[in-house]
Amino acid sequence: MKPPGGRARRGRVLPGRRSGRPVRRSRHFRQEQSGGLVHQPLFDAGHRGPVERARMLKRLGITRFVYDWRDKDIPSFDQEVDALEEYGIKLQGFWLTSGLQPAQEKNMHTVLDLWKRRKLKTEIWYLLVPPTTFNGLPQEQKVAQATKAAQYLAGEAKKIDCSVGLYNHGGWFGEPENQLAILERAATANVGMVYNFHHGREQMDRFAEFFPKILPHLMAINLNGMKKDAPMLLKLGEGYRELEKLRIIRDSGYHGPIGILNHSTERDAEVGLREKMGGLQKLRRQLGDEAALKTY
Repeated sequence: MKPPGGRARRGRVLPGRRSGRPVRRSRHFRQEQSGGLVHQPLFDAGHRGPVERARMLKRLGITRFVYDWRDKDIPSFDQEVDALEEYGIKLQGFWLTSGLQPAQEKNMHTVLDLWKRRKLKTEIWYLLVPPTTFNGLPQEQKVAQATKAAQYLAGEAKKIDCSVGLYNHGGWFGEPENQLAILERAATANVGMVYNFHHGREQMDRFAEFFPKILPHLMAINLNGMKKDAPMLLKLGEGYRELEKLRIIRDSGYHGPIGILNHSTERDAEVGLREKMGGLQKLRRQLGDEAALKTY
């Protein structure tokens, strides 16, 4: 299966292709590669609105933004789009959830209608939230039902030249092997994967095994500190496993977006994002990535 858009991203060497060709490392983890994923409105003690949020991202040098929202934010969707456009911030995507029947969910149509009306070319970072009865189903039925939901969303997104990223968030849907099964069954070019470190804590020990399999489908990777027997939300650079995982990512040739998150309701988003950017710089130094450090 091809990744969203039908081809590998420029500069990336995928496993099994052009054997013997050296992995390119010159563009890894640069500032322009980092997309800021700021969870709003819940995750900002500053309670910023659209304009204040766009100004903050501009100050930080973050050029891409993925929007997590709640029902109360729907009336300000247009202001969010206007503010991002004014300050030159790319709307990389919308976080979106649904059950097994996305066509029947009001918010699904609210987001799609916004994209059509504003002619947005972006991504859905999609989390499937099935009912509890889903857990008792055989694996084949789980894959079939999840695929049907993803295919509906992919079809709607394709009509407006947009794409869908399956978003790992724990549970059955958050396992990379299950998402790969969905992608294989869906056979849809505009569906890929968004991988979150913090929702993959139980997958740390097998990351090196499955990462080459998800690599061709990756649309973004969101970083977090990684340590066993520690809180899920750990400062970037304060764990001992994120460096190991970043080496795997670097050596793979991945050049897609790198996401950072302020995932605290008690911390100002600008403070949290600066902290994450500092942690990423620390990790770059440990990786010996001097070229990327010069972009900060």
